[in-house]
Amino acid sequence: MTDPVLRVALDTHPLYVTRAGVARYVRGLQAGFLHLDQKIQITPITWPVENFSYVQPVRALKTIWRELVWAPYIAPALLRSMNVQVVHHTAGPLLPFISPLRQVVTLHDLALIRCPRRFRPWQRAAGLRRLRRLAQADWVICVSKFTADEAMNLLGLPAAKIAVVHHGITLAAEENLPVGLPAEFYLFVGSLEPGKNLSFLKSLWMNAGVCLPPLVIVGDRWAGVGDEGVVPASWIYLGHQSDEVLLALYRRAQALLFPSLYEGFGFPVVEAMAAGCPVICAPRASLPEIATGAINLVELESSLWLTAMRGLEADRENWQQRGLARAREFSWVKCARETQQIYRAAAGE
Repeated sequence: MTDPVLRVALDTHPLYVTRAGVARYVRGLQAGFLHLDQKIQITPITWPVENFSYVQPVRALKTIWRELVWAPYIAPALLRSMNVQVVHHTAGPLLPFISPLRQVVTLHDLALIRCPRRFRPWQRAAGLRRLRRLAQADWVICVSKFTADEAMNLLGLPAAKIAVVHHGITLAAEENLPVGLPAEFYLFVGSLEPGKNLSFLKSLWMNAGVCLPPLVIVGDRWAGVGDEGVVPASWIYLGHQSDEVLLALYRRAQALLFPSLYEGFGFPVVEAMAAGCPVICAPRASLPEIATGAINLVELESSLWLTAMRGLEADRENWQQRGLARAREFSWVKCARETQQIYRAAAGE
């Protein structure tokens, strides 16, 4: 008699190596699963050792163990003992593909190909090897239509094995406002690496010709990313912050300024909309798809951004309402439901 329960192994290693969007994806997906079909049993698999610090050689040694020892030699035995039918690789296929298990892989973006300078040489080499393995997966979940199109055009993946599943939204239940912030400020959220294009905002502030409110900057600075030199004196760096602090900042900022050059999805944009924060961003990569008229898409030209920032003063409520309406279309329960449908398709149900 066929077991009615579909058993899935969920790779949760991003929770232990990053605080960026991929970890938010894994947490949100797990939360969404709690509200769905109990006939699908989700079991996490990972080496649960935190590796957030960039202090060397500790970070390197943990990475070597996770990727060169645990993943290829220990994880396969764990997968067999779990008696699962489907393996979901949530951040590229770190784990080996083991027959006859069915393989589902989430592809967040193709920054490794499009923006290689974001990565160190070993990251590029390891990441490209994993991208080549996508051709062997049963299904590839792309987090936006933009990423799906790139997967077909750059990797040659067939449309028949690709599914587009948008992320949900993670907002805290309560807010926690840091002390000492100015009454008016703009907000930037993102890891401080070149692709997020903070240098554009630096140029904007330095050459505006008018006194702009301070820019509050939230995000980890990647080790190895060069300092951007002298920055405007009014800028406030808060580093990594909790979701409670982020919620308070979104609710009080004049706008989220997001000049990123490349995004597979764009978590800060969606979270800002959900918190009622107007957004100005560049019309790049996935952002027009995510926006659909709910955020202010402005080409990366200083004069155009200054005009858009001034325009928010008169049209703020309109942009807030558009953003709130669009944000309601993103849900972790919806994301989890569509992901479970892919598990069933992969298992042949």
